[in-house]
Amino acid sequence: MKCTVELICVGNELLIGKILNKNAQWLCKEITKAGGKVIKETTVSDDVNEIALAVKEALKRKPDFILTSGGLGSTPDDLTLKGVAKALKKPLKLNREALLFLKEKYLSLSDGEKINLNKARVKMAILPEGSIPLRNPAGTAPAVLIKHKATNIICLPGVPKELKAIFKKEVLKLILEKTCGKKFFEESIMIRGVFESEISSLISKFKQKHPEVYLKSHPKGGKKIGESTLELHFSTFSLNEKEGKEKILAAIVTFIKMLMRFRPLKNPS
Repeated sequence: MKCTVELICVGNELLIGKILNKNAQWLCKEITKAGGKVIKETTVSDDVNEIALAVKEALKRKPDFILTSGGLGSTPDDLTLKGVAKALKKPLKLNREALLFLKEKYLSLSDGEKINLNKARVKMAILPEGSIPLRNPAGTAPAVLIKHKATNIICLPGVPKELKAIFKKEVLKLILEKTCGKKFFEESIMIRGVFESEISSLISKFKQKHPEVYLKSHPKGGKKIGESTLELHFSTFSLNEKEGKEKILAAIVTFIKMLMRFRPLKNPS
């Protein structure tokens, strides 16, 4: 029922700040909604050794899934599959199924005219041995599924529309099979007139009373005590919608009571 996921995002453009890593944020939201738990996100450069090291380190933690994003294209700096192959000590081989997909894709893009699958295009069909190509409904480079012991490694393109399309079509169902219907429930309340540092001890006591609910405080500004605003975010996982919502509601009621005993609050909402 527990489903752990690690993300490895590949690309120099992420590390120099040229591109905001919206793929990681989107994947975290979708995985969490599906009942999975993202336990780590790593960003590495377009370097075979760095990619391989990140994959090997992730495998040591034995997550159910490792999702990579980026580096599956036709250019020389698209090196994700080389890095994954190195981490797994697998040779890279031409995958006939992936090659067929590429032929069909380029044929459709050329309005039926024969198009040359040059070396750069064929590169996208050269996968680690034992890989299962996943069709890309929004682009050319196929995604790749590699099963390694108890971990599923899934390599996704970095282009957001392609990543999202493949995730929804191919990856989500695998995560749902693992979570067995478990869902994520969340709710936030805003409180005014108290600083985050003042209620640290209350949060610790709350966690002892409701260990199944995760509480995170988010300061929203205010230089003076009377002006300070905090968002309190409550979240939990449950197989049952009614139970999940009741857990959240009970947790909020408990914490508000603790706060009111601690000191009267201004405008709780």
